[in-house]
Amino acid sequence: MSEEILSLQGKVILVTGAFGLIGREICRSYLRCGARVVVAGHNPDLVSSVESELAALFNKDDFLVCALEVRSRESIDATVTRSVEKFGRIDVLVNNAAIDAKFDQYNKDKIDSSRFENYPIGLIRDSIEVNLIGAVQVAQSVCRQMLVQGGGNIINVASTYALISPNQQLYDFGDGVARFKPVDYVVSKSFLPNFTRYLATFYARDNIRCNAIAPHGIFDGHDEMFLNNFNKLSPVGRMCEISEVAGPFLFMASDASSYMTGAVVVVDGGWTAC
Repeated sequence: MSEEILSLQGKVILVTGAFGLIGREICRSYLRCGARVVVAGHNPDLVSSVESELAALFNKDDFLVCALEVRSRESIDATVTRSVEKFGRIDVLVNNAAIDAKFDQYNKDKIDSSRFENYPIGLIRDSIEVNLIGAVQVAQSVCRQMLVQGGGNIINVASTYALISPNQQLYDFGDGVARFKPVDYVVSKSFLPNFTRYLATFYARDNIRCNAIAPHGIFDGHDEMFLNNFNKLSPVGRMCEISEVAGPFLFMASDASSYMTGAVVVVDGGWTAC
């Protein structure tokens, strides 16, 4: 019984933001556990390479890779249509697409680290368009399909910064350069926990449940100065390894979490417990 209830065998799972760090990991984890996965990412130039990477590991019949622009209803509806045409249904949506200012080795030089009073409103609008409105639009389109098929499961990807404010000391490396976690990510992600509760209660009698997962501090080639700060501030004294993220997503996508709806599962090494 325990093995059956934790199984993802045959479940159809649509993951947005699937070309990023979290998205790539959970898509592969779902495929390893027998799910059929729609791997939907923002950059159309990456579709071919992502297909090749997955084809080297998994049966092509078990996944669909497509470009998805969450700011476009047409793109979202087309992705849902393609998913249903290939797999017949969508059992789980992982609402993961987001703009985020990350301080890893690949992104730290791209960050506009202006103080709040000077932060560009245009960047805030961009994040709201993707992180907030994009999440709503994807959920709307998928919920229409879930109502047709008689149920489903939505997992919104939040953040610890949807629950607490950033500790800006994390971004002070003692070199005299002012750095801040920008306000746009915090503002837009803070929407997701209550949006999750809204969907959970709105669709509870329609056999559609909705929960959120709030990860924090996933290691991706961060430099020594960032790691030193993080390790001092984190209760467990280290960043999260990407492999540690998959477990909560596997559980929330399975029937083992069938009585959970409206919950926010925090995966942060105790960061928000302080």
